[in-house]
Amino acid sequence: MPHMDAAISTTFGQLPALLLTAPDGAQATITLYGAHLISWQGADGRERLFCSTQSSLDGSRAIRGGVPVIFPQFAARGEGMRHGFARVSTWRVLETGFDDGWAFAVFALAPADLAPDHAAAWPHGFALSLRVAIRANELSMRFDVQNTGTDAFPFAAALHTYYLVDEVADVRILGVEPEELAITDKFDHVYEGVAPRLALVDGGVVLTLRQEGFTDAVVWNPGAQDAAALADMADEEYRRFVCIEPALLNGPTLQPGEGWRGEYHVS
Repeated sequence: MPHMDAAISTTFGQLPALLLTAPDGAQATITLYGAHLISWQGADGRERLFCSTQSSLDGSRAIRGGVPVIFPQFAARGEGMRHGFARVSTWRVLETGFDDGWAFAVFALAPADLAPDHAAAWPHGFALSLRVAIRANELSMRFDVQNTGTDAFPFAAALHTYYLVDEVADVRILGVEPEELAITDKFDHVYEGVAPRLALVDGGVVLTLRQEGFTDAVVWNPGAQDAAALADMADEEYRRFVCIEPALLNGPTLQPGEGWRGEYHVS
């Protein structure tokens, strides 16, 4: 069997990125900007993630699509930057490799990696790591938050996943409401205290979504009117995705030395 690397350096738009390839052919592309999973293709070759054709891919603003990493605040629920600084900071690659058929990469972010204005706005000692692993038609993500400073801090976290779908009106989401959920118009809802598992049904394709550590889920689609108002989304693109996000909206206050872990598995 020819020698193969789990990850090779590439670019996505103008952004440095890693291309992960599992032994069975599954692939994922993650930009260092935001440790942003921007493409995930199972071994069946089918792309699972949506990315807007209008998205900036030069590091000037957050990427619209894929899986933005949300930390330390969700949306405008806080005094800081909307959705936090993690998705617009450049992460370091800590490790890549193979593990039992999985190809994986681990990314890290610490205060020294932040732009000065972000570091000044959130003056806490922290270490973040994101592990992305793929094999067959499975994706596994693990997000760790560590308090490395001398003061406690509260935080929120989410993996803001944009799933590529054929037509959003035909999609059904199971597990967030007593009945299956259909999206007929603009939709933005937080489900607190969800129990695993959730499922995304898109025609004949069923994705099973399992989350641990993340206590909540957010389901979002901008609908036609809001999509038209978004500069980084083509008007009709809202029909091609639904966001189902594992989230921790009211995270624990981490004392110095404490950590938190959230995991997300899609199959």
